[in-house]
Amino acid sequence: MTDNANIVPMKYPVGVQSFEVMRQEGFVYVDKTDLIYQLAQKHICFLCRPRRFGKSLMLSTLEAYFSGKKELFEGLKITSLEKEWKQYPVFHLDFNGANFQAPETLLNRLSDAVALWEKQYAITPESKNLGDRFAYVLQQAHKQTGLRCVVLVDEYDKPLLDVLGEPQEQANRETLKAFYSVFKLADANLRFVMLTGVTKFSQVSVFSGFNQPMDISMAPAYEAMCGITEEELDAVFASSIAELAAKNNRPAEGMKTLLKRRFDGYHFSQNMTDIYNPFSLLNIFDTGIISDYWFASGTPTYLIKLLGRNKVDISAMLSRPYESSYFMDYRASTEDPLAMLYQSGYLTIKSVVQRGDDANRYYLDFPNTEVKRGFITMLSNSYLTHNTDSKSIVERIVDCLEAHQLDEMRDLLDQYLSCVDYEMRKDKEYHFQYTLYLIFSLMSTYSVKVERHNSQGWADMIVETAERVYIFEFKLDGSAEAALQQIEEKEYAKPYLTDSRKVTKIGVAFSSQTGTIKEWMARE
Repeated sequence: MTDNANIVPMKYPVGVQSFEVMRQEGFVYVDKTDLIYQLAQKHICFLCRPRRFGKSLMLSTLEAYFSGKKELFEGLKITSLEKEWKQYPVFHLDFNGANFQAPETLLNRLSDAVALWEKQYAITPESKNLGDRFAYVLQQAHKQTGLRCVVLVDEYDKPLLDVLGEPQEQANRETLKAFYSVFKLADANLRFVMLTGVTKFSQVSVFSGFNQPMDISMAPAYEAMCGITEEELDAVFASSIAELAAKNNRPAEGMKTLLKRRFDGYHFSQNMTDIYNPFSLLNIFDTGIISDYWFASGTPTYLIKLLGRNKVDISAMLSRPYESSYFMDYRASTEDPLAMLYQSGYLTIKSVVQRGDDANRYYLDFPNTEVKRGFITMLSNSYLTHNTDSKSIVERIVDCLEAHQLDEMRDLLDQYLSCVDYEMRKDKEYHFQYTLYLIFSLMSTYSVKVERHNSQGWADMIVETAERVYIFEFKLDGSAEAALQQIEEKEYAKPYLTDSRKVTKIGVAFSSQTGTIKEWMARE
């Protein structure tokens, strides 16, 4: 029999980004050091991952490895791989914790870092140019130690994201471009360079000044470098799940299903390996309270700016496939938000279409219900008038849908439509369909598909619950009967003929004059 009094509780590294601190103070650590060793054999690399996904911990682990701190890795996978444990000169540049909107902030941050390194290697600068000074530091560090240098840059893109679309953006871009160009001049003095960020700016921007880094953001070998896989969750956190289940009066398997639905679902390569959000999981295990910690930690300012400048039709974005270059090679433009949404972690790969010798194409979607609910709520709040309690209306619509009370649901939908900001109604067809998409998407436990394709055409919207399938067809200034007739003629229900769930077809006619529902007919 196990003596529970002697069980040492896990220490969860919430807010801890230092590998050394984690190892010395006994925090739980998911061993990815085999990937660290594999990555360290490269030369210049770049990894794009969402915020709070473990990028800083990864760089801290690389720093400890290249600093030769063998004792920190005792018992980890890398000890069977690394035999030499050399102590390289390491230069770690971290852009976290600063706001780069003021013109002098970026230059000061870089200047302070270079000055510190000059002091570390007893170097008297021979030039006032910041890039030349850094290049000289790398040369002298190589000369003094006999080993080539390691450069680690955390959140390289923050100086750009802080000023996205503002006059200061170009100045910060040029400053970084000049600074990073050193890597090309100092290549003979470099053993390894690693840059991380939330977004990937295109080759014509900050990366053009030095040898192009190997982008491992979609490389299958490194898809699990950040985040927690299903295998790691079972191996490391089985007792955590059991404890969490007990605290919340749920069976362990039921708790695991809940965690998977709410926090899993990130895919970073064509292999489609499921990755859990580490920030939310660790916070949940630490507090014992199930909540959406990642989304609640804040929407980045750059994303708010981006969405404010675009009429984001998320349903249209998710209805078509893309080549990877479309959402990975972001071109620092605020005109198309899809790439930013993917790279920031609000969208992820949901399926891959193999095309023979041609490039694969990818469908994107929300990774899980935490992100979907938070993001759709954010969109809805900007879409409705400010005095509308959209959450309350949606909760009541959910109750009606669960009870199959379609007349009551129609009245609530009408109430919701009447609250949409007038400016958003100008594109009327977009307004009606998109408003209903937002409503049903807020019901995070349901599957919502817009313009679901079959051989005959597209259904405007399909909502799937555990017991029913609702097929909607919308008509602007038409009739509900005509909408129902289209569902029948186009056989939109055909994919569900063998489905055990009941199918309900709903024809909805909207009025362009009132902006609300004119007619509503449902048929089993």
